[in-house]
Amino acid sequence: MRRFLDWLYDAAAWLAALAMIGVLLMVLISIVSRQLGVNVPGTDAYAGYSMAAAGFLALAHTLKKNEHIRVTLLLGRLKGRALRALQMWSLSAAVLLAALFAYYSVRLAWQSHALNDISTGNDATPLWIPQITMAVGTVVLLIAFVDEWLLHLRGRQRGPVPEEALHNE
Repeated sequence: MRRFLDWLYDAAAWLAALAMIGVLLMVLISIVSRQLGVNVPGTDAYAGYSMAAAGFLALAHTLKKNEHIRVTLLLGRLKGRALRALQMWSLSAAVLLAALFAYYSVRLAWQSHALNDISTGNDATPLWIPQITMAVGTVVLLIAFVDEWLLHLRGRQRGPVPEEALHNE
């Protein structure tokens, strides 16, 4: 199971990287087309969709690599049971919030598909298509938080918090 979860987080990160390449391509197409006097509709919208996809798809991988910005002012001062209790409380709250985020993201994409909602820009993209990346990213983030919660519950935290993170308060 661990190998599958690590693969899932890495796959989401690779998709996020591809989305960043999509942002680059859309910006380049926009610049070159303006220089050539050609109108390529939708490049701004597709750059935005790609940027949102990159952000959402990278969330879980970033969490699992301990790269999320954390306020460690209190965590750095606690030890033993108090530290474990605060970590479990924090992870429980994160699981709840991630579950809500995932539920409403999936619901939004589903409703956009059911209602045939399209963007108001000149690209007229069905909105469920870019919203899928948000839904997938939030579901993978929920899985990652549940994974972290279970690891902490069993006392098997995945590696120490980087020392520099304790000084970035």
